[in-house]
Amino acid sequence: MTHAVEIEELTRVYPRKGQPDLTALSALSLSVPQGEVHSLLGPNGAGKTTLCRILSTVLLPSSGSARVLGHDVVRDTAAVKRSIGVVFGGDRGLYNRLTARQNLEFWASLYGLRRAARRQRADELLARVGLSGRADQPVQSYSRGMKQRLHLARGLVADPGVLILDEPTVGMDPLAARDFRALVREQRARGRTILMTTHDMAEAADLSDRVSFVDNGRLTLTESPETVGRLVSERERVEVQEALPAELGARLAEVPGVVSVTGPGERPARVETAGTEATRQVMGLLLAAGITDLAKSRPSLEETYLHLLGSRGMDVGR
Repeated sequence: MTHAVEIEELTRVYPRKGQPDLTALSALSLSVPQGEVHSLLGPNGAGKTTLCRILSTVLLPSSGSARVLGHDVVRDTAAVKRSIGVVFGGDRGLYNRLTARQNLEFWASLYGLRRAARRQRADELLARVGLSGRADQPVQSYSRGMKQRLHLARGLVADPGVLILDEPTVGMDPLAARDFRALVREQRARGRTILMTTHDMAEAADLSDRVSFVDNGRLTLTESPETVGRLVSERERVEVQEALPAELGARLAEVPGVVSVTGPGERPARVETAGTEATRQVMGLLLAAGITDLAKSRPSLEETYLHLLGSRGMDVGR
């Protein structure tokens, strides 16, 4: 078996009374090789969480198919559940009146671990996510970030082959988020497959072997973070730490291959180009004008994300 997750033409439609049906996923196909960290990026309402819910057998697809480690999510539900660990975050899946240790031991019991093994597994995971000192306190006393760390531990209870993480660092402080990233790398080194949704572009670029952009229930692009960063018309960028004189800005805008120039008076100034030759000419003109405080760079993953999906922000388009 070469793929841990195989999705073919997956569609999910929600009927709505008195309104058009809501299509959360539309004929989406994706394969994730074993041992890969794969991030799903997209705006709110894009369909990322719906996909995770189908893969974790919480939700049935309207059509199409999905398999996890060779098990069909509809026909082989029990086998899929034994193969995955799921982290949805928030308060879902945690028993607030129980302690962290009791939560983990309960979940371990559902996977058939005996009492001694449950205790050992809970202790190991609590130590790994930094909760040993609060292991015997009720979860209702935990901060949001601590609950998220407990979710991560819960997702690893059964030592799953595939780990599904839906916005895993939401609510975490920077130190906890850093520890989480170390945990993901550790799990990848052990050969575990990780499917992760995130809005954190730096996190996706740092952790992922590949990223997929999802918008309006459709898969728009799947590539490595490095490749995605080069796909926006092969654009480059020249930044100047001072405002450009209007005359110089007009001259730069006339250079073949210049896509955009910031307006007069804007600081820092930015010139977007469609390739290396245009960038060379822009830098030559800037240097000739006595401007030396400048830098050249390529689009970040976040800029690519906004270019591909648009700047809809909170508008989910539904």
